[in-house]
Amino acid sequence: MRRHPAVAEGDLSWMRQVVVDRDSCAAAAADAGLEASFVAAAPGGRREVAAELAGRVTVRAALAEAAIGAAWLDLGADVTRDAVLEAFGPALDAAVPGARDPKTTLQERAARRRLPVAYELVDTAGPPQRRTFTSLVRVGGEVLGRGSGPSKQASEREAAVEALTALPEAEPC
Repeated sequence: MRRHPAVAEGDLSWMRQVVVDRDSCAAAAADAGLEASFVAAAPGGRREVAAELAGRVTVRAALAEAAIGAAWLDLGADVTRDAVLEAFGPALDAAVPGARDPKTTLQERAARRRLPVAYELVDTAGPPQRRTFTSLVRVGGEVLGRGSGPSKQASEREAAVEALTALPEAEPC
């Protein structure tokens, strides 16, 4: 809000969502070296398992959240706030007023045309700790996009990006 005082509250909510999503938290954890600390803290015989866990986006995001909570309790609000603002600086810079994530943008475009949007998980591959998901997105019953990623949500986001190129922004009359 301090960075964008003139931006509407609804847009600020979307921007906040982008800043604190799982991927941003995981990136902040990686930048802070929390993965290496997590693996180093594991007992000797469990470091391989810890390394596999630390490779998961959800675990890295949880590490960031845990570190923020621990810092808040141990160091206080002011010190933690400054560290969080620094750690999430790239995500804050990337949060553009009025921007929406691809799934929301697709949903809005389809809604203007009164077309339903449905995602379908069509494949999962790889071991549990390194799974790749593939999803399709149908708009008005027609497959407009296919995407893959390390999570179901990421695969749906990629499918939405592809579908947006096939669904023009202009509204039909």
